[in-house]
Amino acid sequence: MSFKDNADKSRYELDEGFGIVFAEYREHHGMRALTHFETPEAARGKGAAGRLMQHILAEARAHDRPLKAFCAYAIDYFEKHPEARDVLHA
Repeated sequence: MSFKDNADKSRYELDEGFGIVFAEYREHHGMRALTHFETPEAARGKGAAGRLMQHILAEARAHDRPLKAFCAYAIDYFEKHPEARDVLHA
């Protein structure tokens, strides 16, 4: 399993051997807006997007970088996980 911030493509990536799960983002004044999550068909239903989100949250906390949720997956994630809202941009 490997996680990386692929800045050249403006996306976070997680490779768990089923293909790359990714979350696209846009930078804006030190904040990252999560705009799109995509999970390869072979990885769907296995929790891969949630694990990617855990890595994104850890990276945001480590770099003191706020996030903003714009895509349906990210919005839903923050609604279901109030403990993760500490990284949300006010």
